[in-house]
Formats: sequence, structure tokens, C-alpha cells
Amino acid sequence: MASEPVARAVAEEVARWGAMRQTGVSLRYMMEFGARPTERTLLLAAQFLHKELPIRIARRALDLESLPFGLSNKPPILKVRDWYVDSFRDIRSFPEVRSKEDELAFTQMIKMIRVRHTNVVPTIALGVQQLKKDLGGSKAFPPGIDEIHQFLGRFYMSRIGIRMLIGQHVALHDPDPEPGVIGLINTKMSPMTVARIASEDARAICMREYGSAPDVDIYGDPDFTFPYVTPHLHLMIFELVKNSLRAVQERYMNSDKHAPPVRIIVADGAEDVTIKISDEGGGIPRSGLSRIFTYLYSTAENPPDLDEHNEGVTMAGYGYGIPISRLYARYFGGDLQIISMEGYGTDAYLHLSRLGDSEEPLP
Repeated sequence: MASEPVARAVAEEVARWGAMRQTGVSLRYMMEFGARPTERTLLLAAQFLHKELPIRIARRALDLESLPFGLSNKPPILKVRDWYVDSFRDIRSFPEVRSKEDELAFTQMIKMIRVRHTNVVPTIALGVQQLKKDLGGSKAFPPGIDEIHQFLGRFYMSRIGIRMLIGQHVALHDPDPEPGVIGLINTKMSPMTVARIASEDARAICMREYGSAPDVDIYGDPDFTFPYVTPHLHLMIFELVKNSLRAVQERYMNSDKHAPPVRIIVADGAEDVTIKISDEGGGIPRSGLSRIFTYLYSTAENPPDLDEHNEGVTMAGYGYGIPISRLYARYFGGDLQIISMEGYGTDAYLHLSRLGDSEEPLP
């Protein structure tokens, strides 16, 4: 356990770095910079991350210390804060990156930091769940509770940015990348292929829970590709399809009628690539639509195992799948819209920006 003077010194350094301005990086820059990684470009990238990551990580540690309604004092929130402080300390204690050996050691360290933070989302969700119990459930939320929802949106968006920066740098070390893949960015990603794999994964979850699963029909041009981050799209489609499968399955499980399929349509537009996921699962009441994008109204009674490493699956048990999917879409300038017809079904519209055209700095 750290002595009080050491802990105070670390806290002061976290506060100093958290006050610094972070530097945005555009997707186009990432693609151009990583197109042909060399020893020199990897060294420059590591030197940038050595200065940039402590700023972003320190900000998140500070955010976790000033949450309303006593949320900052919940054990899961304190655990997450300690993860951020430990990661800040690891990077700040790493010497200046000056050689190839330094760069490889630094890359290994930030790879371990990324693993350390794998379960941030479900752990924070556990803290929020504890707060909800203290407050008497979601029907008794006091005024000002929206502040927590807004904090969570900012916090998770920043987390996506940190993981993107680390993941991109680590992935550029792949000695044998797939053709067209630059780090995490697949310049020729097939949304049809990702939709098929994500749907199969979601159906497997449905089969495990219910013993059967509706079919998923996918429509679109199988030859169409565009630049995007494949794991991000997989996560979003997985979450949306899983919700649709669950709604259809529960609506038809005791019915003589055959469960209708979930339909996915991939459309290539001039501005956006749009993926529509439609189901006939009965829809969402209009009064509940505004709640599906919040982090505070989950009905989960049995939180998932925090050792689960598939974040898509882990998020589901807390009702975080839809709001976090929207953050992933918005991170690259896209969006997620949900339109419901109560008594019939739900349509989710996933709007995705073409990453190669974007020069806007990412969050």
C-alpha cells in the first residue's frame, strides 16, 4: 500500500496532467500515418502516446473522484479509479522512448494497460446499480441524476478514444496484416460479412438462453466495402441483433406461429453507409423509447461475470448495449436511431460515416 506522501504526490501529478489539453487525431491521419509503418513512424507514434495517454487517463481518474450522490465512493467506482491511476503511473514512470527497444517495451506496456481496462464498463455499471438500490430504484431518482448519465456518456466516449489510440498502435506491429488493413482500420471492410458474423454470434447467445433462435436475413451488395473499424461495427450489430432476437423469441416462444426473421439491410449512400435492423418483436412503448439510450434504467437483476472478456456480451446484462453502441457510431461521426411501432416491432438505423473522408479530430 502506498504511503500517504507518495499517494499525495501521485494525486498532484494526476491533477496537473489532467489540466493539460489533449490532442485530437483524425482517422485520415491515422490511415496515412499507419499505411506503411516503419521503425521511425512507430517510434514517433510511441513518443506521441507517451505524452498524450497520461493526459487522457488523468482526466478520467479525476472525473471518477467528483461524481454526485456519493457514486465516487462506491467500491466498483473506486476500483476503476485505481485502474486509471495505476495506468497513469505506469506510463509516467516509463522513461523517454528513444530507441526501437524502448518502443517495443512501451508498446507491450500499453497493451497490458488495455487489458487492465477491459472490464471498466461492467464495473462502473455495478457501481451505478448499487447507487440505484440506495436511491430506491429508477422510479425514485432525485433531481440532478441526469448529471450521472451525462458523465457516463462523456466517460465512455473518452474510453473509446483511449482504446482506439492504444489498439491502433499495438495493431500496427502485426508482422502479417491482412491486405487493406491499417492497424484497427480495415480499408476494405465488408459490412455484409461483419453483419453475418455478428448475427451468428448473437444467434448463438439466443440459442444458449432460449434453446432456439429466429433466423436473420441479410440484404445488400456482398461486394461492397468501405473503410471502418471492424470490431466496432461487430459490437454494434451484435448488440442490436441480440436485442431483436430476444424480443422476437420472447414474443413467439409460446405461440403456434413461426417466429419471423430479423432483417438486416445494408445501404451504400452518398454520405453514409446505413445498416437497418428490423424485427417483429412487438416494439417498445413510446414512453420507454427515451430510456433506451440511458445508463440508469437497466432491468438486469443478475449482473454478468466480470471476468467475461467479450465486452459485447458483458454490456448486455446491464442494459448498456444500445447507449454504448450509439457512442461507437458517434465516435466516427455516425449515429444510431431507434424507431418503434408498438404492437409490431422495432427498426434500428445505424448510420456510419466513411472514415477515409474524415479529417475531423476524434474525441
